Amino acid sequence: MQTAMIDRIAAAPYDLLRRNRVPMNSVWTKEKANLRSGRGHLQLILAFVALSLIAADAPTTVGTANEQGFLTDIKSLTAPAMEGRGAGTKGLTRAAHLIEQRYKSLGLQPTGKNGFFQPFDVITGAQLRPGNELAKYVQGVDRLHARENFKLNEDFVPLSFSANGSVSSSAVFAGYGITAPEFGYDDYAALNVKDGIVVVLRKEPPGLAKKSGSSDPTVHAGLVTKAINARNHGAKAIIFLNGILDAGEDDLLPRFETSEGPIDVGIVCLQVKNKVAFSWFHADGRSVTDVQRGIDESLQPSSLHPSFPLNLTVRVNIERLHATVSNILAYLPGKTDEYVILGAHYDHLGRGQSHSLAPSQMGQIHPGADDNASGTAGVLELARLFAPLKGQLQRGILFANFAGEELGLLGSAAWVRNPTLPLAKAVAMLNMDMIGRIKDEKVYIGGLGTGTTFQSILDQAESHTAFKYENSPGGYSSSDHTSFVTKGIPVLFFFSGLHSDYHKPSDTWEKINADSAAHLLDLVSSVALRLDNAADRPTFVSVIENPNPHAGTPSGGGGGYGPYFGSIPDFGQTENGVRFSDVKPGSPAAKAGLQAGDVLIQFGDKPIKNLYDFTDALRRSKIGDKVQVSVLRDGKPVTASVTLEQRK
Repeated sequence: MQTAMIDRIAAAPYDLLRRNRVPMNSVWTKEKANLRSGRGHLQLILAFVALSLIAADAPTTVGTANEQGFLTDIKSLTAPAMEGRGAGTKGLTRAAHLIEQRYKSLGLQPTGKNGFFQPFDVITGAQLRPGNELAKYVQGVDRLHARENFKLNEDFVPLSFSANGSVSSSAVFAGYGITAPEFGYDDYAALNVKDGIVVVLRKEPPGLAKKSGSSDPTVHAGLVTKAINARNHGAKAIIFLNGILDAGEDDLLPRFETSEGPIDVGIVCLQVKNKVAFSWFHADGRSVTDVQRGIDESLQPSSLHPSFPLNLTVRVNIERLHATVSNILAYLPGKTDEYVILGAHYDHLGRGQSHSLAPSQMGQIHPGADDNASGTAGVLELARLFAPLKGQLQRGILFANFAGEELGLLGSAAWVRNPTLPLAKAVAMLNMDMIGRIKDEKVYIGGLGTGTTFQSILDQAESHTAFKYENSPGGYSSSDHTSFVTKGIPVLFFFSGLHSDYHKPSDTWEKINADSAAHLLDLVSSVALRLDNAADRPTFVSVIENPNPHAGTPSGGGGGYGPYFGSIPDFGQTENGVRFSDVKPGSPAAKAGLQAGDVLIQFGDKPIKNLYDFTDALRRSKIGDKVQVSVLRDGKPVTASVTLEQRK
């Protein structure tokens, strides 16, 4: 699951309806235990309840999930040989072949482009090529004699989201490199940095977080945000330094491969050691330490201009790394050409080079037992349960394991763009992401409002479980079902909740609650069977969702996303604008006439090169602002006026 899900859950985006249907010491719970050992009769009860919904000749029950088999699959998917199932790793390929072999053993039909596989290309990272350079020279003096060259990886390192290019210009110290009008703070207020190089401190003055009402850093502290801000002020390059007050004796350069951000932020970016940057300003009679302390104490910007004509040459040469990964797709035919999709992503973070929430443990395998070996094992277990019903089901079932989810829902987006079965025949998509850490019998189900029959089906299925449900009508989230919502396919999303091991090496199989997960799989299989055999398929409903109330302050600052706009980005598109995979009904974007497929290229006076540009521009806007935007629609420019709204 993507990191953005943290914000979704912490901010409680759901209109939660908690229902404790059956106490854990109920007769049903005891019968369920008996059924798992072959002594129970719950299947007969479920079959009786289901008779009113399904065709007369359809199967009324499937077997029960096996918690030991489920856990064994998780162990296999999180073994050291799987290398954390990172995109482009041999471990992810091994996991794909494990899934493929299971489907073959069950006699399922391959439904990819190449057998069970649907390959697609992703960008997995970046590496340095020859020619990265940082040098200082004194203007007016022969550069061959006045030039000082700095050492790559010792004195400086490019950042992986940097643009490629070379800049030779004067350099200006721009404090923290922050423009935050909502806090009355702007490091660029008295500076002209057009076509120049700015040198800025990392992080932010402590007082900004206090002004935002939070103990967490504001969005202005991010490196990407600062790079975009420098670019918007006309700078051609930005150089970061730690600052002595924060770094202490550990003035470390970041490892290049662990840097995060967009593919190309549109400005040359690197970081230098303190000793390098401090030496640039000695002739001015002040130190960066004094200036930093002054800013922190007064919360007033103070840019340090060197008294001598300091000039720098910066050159960055980065190669973007590409890899081919594959979705794994298997089909169980039914009596009609309609089908239900049971899906989960099988990729994770590898060794945590990107999106790890344990920075000090980057380089260690992030096994991803819950995220999302649990969902993957769940799909495999459901395939085992349904495979014996070949030829008996009314509708087919597509078992789908997606790659590239952690990079931005790329696998599911690739499938809905190039489906291997007709999209119009998809009845519903059931997605499982992080189902292995159920606590206190609480389960989250999203997408309840996206299908007209979902409520009645879930009411019947849920009445036979001991879970406490928190249900959401909306279908948008940071997992693969979102790709299907954008195509008008009803979705249900099953999720057991976040935990402290999320996106860390400590997300291991030993912490999986296999028994409760097996109960949840029985619920999913019951829902899937009802959908498969129902006389009427659910009709898609485009849910008007309330925006996240905690996603931003009224000014658009703080730690959130700013005012409400209402577009869903196509995460598979990485540059030259932001393509909308969908526009939420009733949103400001929809009211302005924006459509799915539009590519945003301008937001007010700011050009939009990628999603990070759009996010930054939105954060800097205010509720009620009327923003002129430009999009490309079928390759032709279209302008619209969007009135931004509050996240309610």
